[in-house]
Amino acid sequence: MSENCAFIYSNRFGDFCFGGNHPFKVERFALTHRLLCGLDLLSAPEVRIVEAQLADESDLHSFHHLDYLEKLKEFSEAEGRRADFRFGLGDHENPVFPGVFDWVRLCCGATLEAVRQVLDEGCHCAFNMAGGWHHAHAARASGFSYLNDAVIAINAMVNRGLRVAYIDLDAHHGDGVQEAFYRTDRVLTISLHETGKDFFPYSGFVRELGAGAGYGYTVNLPFAPHSDDLVFEQALRRVVMPLLHAYQPDVLVSQMGMDILRTDPLTRLEMTTGSVELAARLLRRTGLPWVALGGGGYDRLNTARGGHCFGP
Repeated sequence: MSENCAFIYSNRFGDFCFGGNHPFKVERFALTHRLLCGLDLLSAPEVRIVEAQLADESDLHSFHHLDYLEKLKEFSEAEGRRADFRFGLGDHENPVFPGVFDWVRLCCGATLEAVRQVLDEGCHCAFNMAGGWHHAHAARASGFSYLNDAVIAINAMVNRGLRVAYIDLDAHHGDGVQEAFYRTDRVLTISLHETGKDFFPYSGFVRELGAGAGYGYTVNLPFAPHSDDLVFEQALRRVVMPLLHAYQPDVLVSQMGMDILRTDPLTRLEMTTGSVELAARLLRRTGLPWVALGGGGYDRLNTARGGHCFGP
């Protein structure tokens, strides 16, 4: 982060649990926070710490279907196990646990606060490490994602007349975000990810280019397994940055999933934190108001280490 930056956080990010055998561990949020504090990266005068708040339920309606939200809320308040596979709820991938609705609203609210900081409070950038739930669909949970905070935040910006560029650096394709903006030219979506040929969510091929008014505004760069820092750098410098320059967005949103790092147990990419730092530096140099979100990352220590790349 640089001048006039906001770090959106809440101790409540770690209050819930997907289950002991689930690959997503909420402890990574506290680990990242402790590392940033230990490195003295949050005490700089140009960094403001902002407490996350729950998103209003009305905010969620810009993308998610009402019946899906009602079912998620119902299951969140119920005792015992619940499942409704029409909505992708209650399986091992997307478990329903007590308080899940408020927890995902907290993560989403943190992203909306990041938007407010860059649009209304004069921040150059704002970072919500508990955001980036890019697999959630309008009426279905998917890939550990229940609410698509990126889509909800981008909708809020588009409704203010802004053009938005969304850059997804997670090892998994940002399918939920692509789906939301596939037919509009108001949002440029670029996703760098491991190929979907044999890898979740089995999408994100180069032929997926958008449709209607959005044709050409969806860009996918699928990587072969074991792609490394050099491949990542070339994708950033030769494709992502020229596209950003050509599109001339008003606001930049990025999803910075740390599952691209080589020790991640769920992925097969070979990037290091050098790639994360390079991406952060290049995106910062655009000078655009920038909302940075977390994302995947299933090696807890490496995920925490990646967070230091957003220090001043």
